[in-house]
Amino acid sequence: KDGVVQMGEELAYKRLSRFDNYQGNRATSFSALESEELKTYYYNQTLDHFNYMPDSYTTFPQKYVISFKCWGGANASAPIFVMLGAESPLEVGFSFMTDSAASFNALLVYIEHRYYGESVPFGSKEEAMKNASTKGYFNSAQAIADYAEILIHIKKELHAENSPVIVIGGSYGGALATWFRLKYPHLSLGALASSAPILYFDNITPQNGYHSIVTKNFRETSETCYETILKSWSEIDKVASMPNGLSILSKRFNTCRPLNNSKELKHYLIMKYNYAVQYGAPPEYTVSVICRGIDKASLGSDILSRIYAGIHELKRFKGDEPCLDTTDIGPAFMDEIGLGWEWQICTELVFPMGWGNETMFQPHHFDIEAYSLNCMDKYGVRPRPHWVTTYYGGHDIKLILQRFGSNIIFSNGLKDPFSIGGVLENISDSLVALYTVNGSHCLDLHPATPTDPEWLVNQRKEEVRIIKGWIIKYYDDLVAYKSENKA
Repeated sequence: KDGVVQMGEELAYKRLSRFDNYQGNRATSFSALESEELKTYYYNQTLDHFNYMPDSYTTFPQKYVISFKCWGGANASAPIFVMLGAESPLEVGFSFMTDSAASFNALLVYIEHRYYGESVPFGSKEEAMKNASTKGYFNSAQAIADYAEILIHIKKELHAENSPVIVIGGSYGGALATWFRLKYPHLSLGALASSAPILYFDNITPQNGYHSIVTKNFRETSETCYETILKSWSEIDKVASMPNGLSILSKRFNTCRPLNNSKELKHYLIMKYNYAVQYGAPPEYTVSVICRGIDKASLGSDILSRIYAGIHELKRFKGDEPCLDTTDIGPAFMDEIGLGWEWQICTELVFPMGWGNETMFQPHHFDIEAYSLNCMDKYGVRPRPHWVTTYYGGHDIKLILQRFGSNIIFSNGLKDPFSIGGVLENISDSLVALYTVNGSHCLDLHPATPTDPEWLVNQRKEEVRIIKGWIIKYYDDLVAYKSENKA
């Protein structure tokens, strides 16, 4: 049972967030964008888009925010950039949009995902998350239908029916942007999907893919660091099995509270290593920070002292408290965000992640039956691991998507462990894969800084160039369409 719960928590913690405080959050909050003349609105959203029972017509207020600052207006059919909210409240500005808005004369729209932030049905978060019945309307298909309704509403209110829409998203939001473009091509001209692991479902991607990339990053950074981590797990188990072993480990790692078991410590370390890779960014990657601490302590130090030195160096780098808080594993878990993401991965967003002997971790195979039982215990429902590929596709994507898809940029950084489940090869002239060898999770969507490396600057420039090409072609088609209809 403990192993099952741990695996469930492992995936719950590994949210697909665009941004994380792991390495100096460079995201821009709405409060810092007052000059962008942001205006907040609430749309009376339909509870259930896919049923006609009386309860389905219930509405709830869904939050969206608009910046009119750079918009060229409806008369000019100026474009609309839309950030599709993902698994968090709508408190993060999308810097690709704000940085690019002026050059496109674009209207900026940010839409919050249902069940997150203020966009909750049934009157309150408590009622919305009360049980499996109230959470039954909480899924990606309902979410992108929400976005469709709001976009139609906005375009109608602004008399902007001819303004082309570009949807943008990162991580889970990048998957939503991809799926929105495929499901609602009449409402979106194109999509920028950053770090969207749309192929990490239904065993399309090898189960150990994520942790193989984590291992590769550490090994390329320092062979001795990698070797130390590889050997540490058995050493932790050995100490834990000794009399007062947990007390010894608690003191060795300076934990903020006594450890309950060795899994607690190992889980903490696994997630710190994972996030160091996933959210690392130039100029100094957090993997390098950890390995610097491990390698500096290597002479005359035992394995556990080296591991602690690596984590201590990371905490010093981040400015964290000196004691090791094993409940602080990354993005929030026991709050509304974590609980919402847990529900999503226990229903449709099943990422079959495991890891084997070829990684720097102790082998842990993904067991769908155990995973399913864990979800059943928590929520009274079993996951549907095949539904994402049934509804959106994913298998044989190079063969199939080119036949009906268009105008999607799949951007990735190959240091991001989730890139293993991303689209890394061009599918057609307009289904384009842009990747950078040293990029990490959604790095192209972070605010531009004077110290950004040339490869990151060029990735963003290429995204802008491609989107401008889509819009120019659209305007040509619009002129031809109006001319034909006049005739």
